[in-house]
Amino acid sequence: MATGPAIEATGLVKRYDETIALAGVDLDVPRGAVLALLGPNGAGKTTTVRILTTLTTPSEGSARVAGFDVVQEPVEVRRRIGLAAQDATVDELLTGRENLVMIGELHHLPRKTARSRADELLARFDLTETGGRLTRDYSGGMRRRLDLAATLVGEPEILFLDEPTTGLDPRGRNDLWGVLDHLVEGGVTVLLTTQYLEEAERLADDIAVVDHGRVIARGDARSLKREVGGDQLHVIAVDEADLDSIAQLVGRCADAEPSVDRQSRSVTAPTGGGPGAIALLGGELAAAGIAVEDLGLRQPTLDDVFLTLTGSAPAEELEEAAA
Repeated sequence: MATGPAIEATGLVKRYDETIALAGVDLDVPRGAVLALLGPNGAGKTTTVRILTTLTTPSEGSARVAGFDVVQEPVEVRRRIGLAAQDATVDELLTGRENLVMIGELHHLPRKTARSRADELLARFDLTETGGRLTRDYSGGMRRRLDLAATLVGEPEILFLDEPTTGLDPRGRNDLWGVLDHLVEGGVTVLLTTQYLEEAERLADDIAVVDHGRVIARGDARSLKREVGGDQLHVIAVDEADLDSIAQLVGRCADAEPSVDRQSRSVTAPTGGGPGAIALLGGELAAAGIAVEDLGLRQPTLDDVFLTLTGSAPAEELEEAAA
């Protein structure tokens, strides 16, 4: 049985003419672990996945997947991985079951085994009743589930998921998380990109934050939150017009400059004062005659980490992969 990391990359650089998509990415993912890549649009997440899955070659650096060099031994890499891209890639002129059987045969499974595997995956992804329908008639969420099922036909040891729950409703997302839990328990290694920070926190052992083509932070959700700090004073105003005044008062009770979010009518700032800081701020607000909807302490979220590290909010859409 192979030993060593499932995925290891050193100094990955990718240039497209004058554009530098990756500026030196280092990664290592132990076997059986889940790594989430987070970053704003254009950060380099999809480019990293494309290199690791042999869809493009690095301009500099090296990478090994399942122990094989992605440039020198791409066929061996492809035999051991599954890739679910952001957009579903199933054949619309075939039924769901026919898609899975065809992929099984492409993996050199005997036809009987391919049919059995297709039925197993249709059941796992709640597609048994629609397995006989043409996929052109599937909803977006159904296509996404079928695409993910197709990725698992060959029982890959390493799975790359690009926005795995795009198009799924909350129930479908939870169902998929359960499938991934089962796969990881069976020893499958997963590298995923996601715009859902709660998904990264729910699924990943490690989170790598990527920005401007570099990994700028790495750790589990708890350790990344510690980078932002401890408790935070959090105030939600009744009237948006009071936000600037609230920010001034919060600044007196906090350990750093407060952050103002006008859309949510909130002011947040780190504090080491604990409950005493709440009491102090509450007195200041009352004295100023400012009404608030909520006042309390909260732990930093992954959104706070993301904003602090990258200077921007989480991307709403995954960056387009370079051609």
